[in-house]
Amino acid sequence: MNLLYSNDRPGQYPPSWYAATTEALEPFEPLRGETRADVCVIGGGFTGLSAALHLAERGYDVALVEAHRVGFGASGRNGGQLGSGQRQDQESLEKLVGREDAGKLWDLAEDAKALVKSLISKHKIDCHLKSGIAHAGFTKAEVAEEHTYADFLAERYGYTALEKLDRDAMQALCPSPRYVGGSLDMTAAHLHPLAYAFGLARAAAAAGVRIFEKSEVHRITPGTPALVATDKGRIKADHVILGCNGYLGGLDRKVAARVMPINNFVVATEPLGDEAARVLTRDVAVADSKFVVNYFRLSHDKRLLFGGGESYGYRFPSDIAALVRKPMTQIFPHLRDVKIDYAWGGTLAITMKRMPYLARLAPNILSASGYSGHGVGTATFSGKLMADVIGGDADGFDTMARVPTPTFPGGTALRSPLLALAMTWYATRDRLGL
Repeated sequence: MNLLYSNDRPGQYPPSWYAATTEALEPFEPLRGETRADVCVIGGGFTGLSAALHLAERGYDVALVEAHRVGFGASGRNGGQLGSGQRQDQESLEKLVGREDAGKLWDLAEDAKALVKSLISKHKIDCHLKSGIAHAGFTKAEVAEEHTYADFLAERYGYTALEKLDRDAMQALCPSPRYVGGSLDMTAAHLHPLAYAFGLARAAAAAGVRIFEKSEVHRITPGTPALVATDKGRIKADHVILGCNGYLGGLDRKVAARVMPINNFVVATEPLGDEAARVLTRDVAVADSKFVVNYFRLSHDKRLLFGGGESYGYRFPSDIAALVRKPMTQIFPHLRDVKIDYAWGGTLAITMKRMPYLARLAPNILSASGYSGHGVGTATFSGKLMADVIGGDADGFDTMARVPTPTFPGGTALRSPLLALAMTWYATRDRLGL
């Protein structure tokens, strides 16, 4: 089964709050016939759009192909959180790659956060960018660990932006009866992800990128030039960039063995009005300490945008609203009867180490994916890193590529059942508070 079409209508955005609240992007024509390009970018999400934009600004002739519409996948459906650091914490990264590379990874992550903000400013992208992400804990032990980590970042990396929140401070920010403390990072941010993707697409097109929508890639033939084939056309290119993430399918076996698609779900409630203050008293986003994380924020029209729940098969559940209402009402019991106006799912991609997988698949073919829920900044930056490689600077890309990325046990056939079994165990731990 092809994930590109398992849960969505060809060429149509899902019925999300995001799609309902951003200015529609005029469609780009499909690829027809044969064309030539310096670089062919496959995938019209944050990764591909960023790569294409940065390359075009350097003078490269770039053709971007997207199977559906730009921003169609995880880039246009996610929680919109622009977090600090990498997906893994720095203590874990020091153990994984050593102190020196862990320090480089921290600096790259900070550069990623700054890049998103600068692109929004430079290209005047109206995507409701707001400062602040809180990390919320359920137990005193989790909060103590969060505060210890804040001290670690301050002492080791000079990062003093994490404000420690005790129970009273967390309740003053987020009056959920479940949270007992955490931290607040006002250098992190949140945004409207589909509007951000559209802004990148407009900037890329203005820079000269030729964007082709409804053009699914079926085959990449390595060579000099490489050949990228779609249903009705093909592109000969000196370089190829894969930015497909959870929708890679069978385009490359090496990537597919290390990057696995999973589904995640989001709802938007009816506007809460004055009741919004019983959810958040400040316009920040929240992610909590559950392994199957809950993440939420208020929209600019005072809806609660709440993400939670995962699935590991191809198909979305029949009632997404009911699936997400359960964790939502665990966090906010007073919202058990609130109306849910929008409910949607999306397919992202994870790796075993929950760090992105950047790789040279051939001398002139690059890939970046597997952002593991940390993609707003990391995907945007990975696109720039691949543009840097083609421009002659591979330092940042090589640092990311050195992070070990093991294959999933069982190969592509067994990885989903094995992960579902493991996640059931972690979900049980979440429920028991272990």
